[in-house]
Amino acid sequence: MAKPKSKVRCAAIGYGGAFNMGRAHGNWINATPGMEFVAACDLDPARAKAAAEDFPNAATFTSVEDLLTRGEFDLAVIITPHNIHAEQAIQCLNARKHVVLEKPMCITVEQADAMIAAGKKARKTLTVFHNRRHDGDYLALKEIVEKGLIGDVFKVEMCMGGFHKPGTWWRSFKEISGGAFYDWGAHMLDWMLHIVPERMESVMGYFHKLVWHHVTNEDHVHAVVKFVNGSTADVQLSSIQAIGKPRWLVLGTKGAVVDTNEGKFRVVTEVKGYRAEIMVPYKQSDWQAYYDNLSAHLTQGKPLEVTPESSRRTIGIVRAAERSSETGKPEVVPHEDKLWL
Repeated sequence: MAKPKSKVRCAAIGYGGAFNMGRAHGNWINATPGMEFVAACDLDPARAKAAAEDFPNAATFTSVEDLLTRGEFDLAVIITPHNIHAEQAIQCLNARKHVVLEKPMCITVEQADAMIAAGKKARKTLTVFHNRRHDGDYLALKEIVEKGLIGDVFKVEMCMGGFHKPGTWWRSFKEISGGAFYDWGAHMLDWMLHIVPERMESVMGYFHKLVWHHVTNEDHVHAVVKFVNGSTADVQLSSIQAIGKPRWLVLGTKGAVVDTNEGKFRVVTEVKGYRAEIMVPYKQSDWQAYYDNLSAHLTQGKPLEVTPESSRRTIGIVRAAERSSETGKPEVVPHEDKLWL
């Protein structure tokens, strides 16, 4: 009988208190067959101490260099501010470690390219924690579309936001976070690309800075994506939206879907020539599925769900939208043509 492979030993880089994502990743990892959380690194000694209390069997470090020199692990989960994702990922890949990046992947397409190149050179896996591909609402919507209940999708509208003063922490400052589109926007764009799995032709962007001047992120960001098949997607994030809209409105050639914001979708469809309306509840969210797939990829060679190239597309949309907002013209997403050859 073949001897089973040893577990993939995982370390978290960044154990900050915000959302306790270091602890969350550690718990997901330890709940995953074939994986084990063995180390945590944070510049703040108090957070390293917190990691030691949460995971008594894990080693703790206060510098990435020390972790890479003395730590015994196979995979690094990078949970740091967006502007240092690329630097730390390349550092770990060059040390021949697999890398999971918290979303967003990075800030620029050039950074994404550099990480992808480093991963290929090291022959190590690079992926992004797009756990919200396993959100219950998105899973239900994706199933509605894939079952053909609304026919061929030709228009997607997505909106999130409200009228609220942003907090003064690093996610609110463009030089660190990348801007307003790099938080929830990373999830929204990733969802959108799987609801309309087509090649993008161009992006129009509309960025506004009108109200909240104590921070440097935009107040309102808006991208309109045109696909080569004529479909369009309209994605908005706002902190100056006084009246809300549904998170999802999807139009198809046989019907439409709208999010009721009450745990279900309203679906208008066609049944034997008759127009019918049904309510479809959200599915159960399952974020653990991300690490289950990653473990299966690393230990059994199964296909990787979140490829770095797919994550680079979301960064490309944001950058194209920002350029378009400056030029007033449609802009193309870098690498899009190459992905579809």
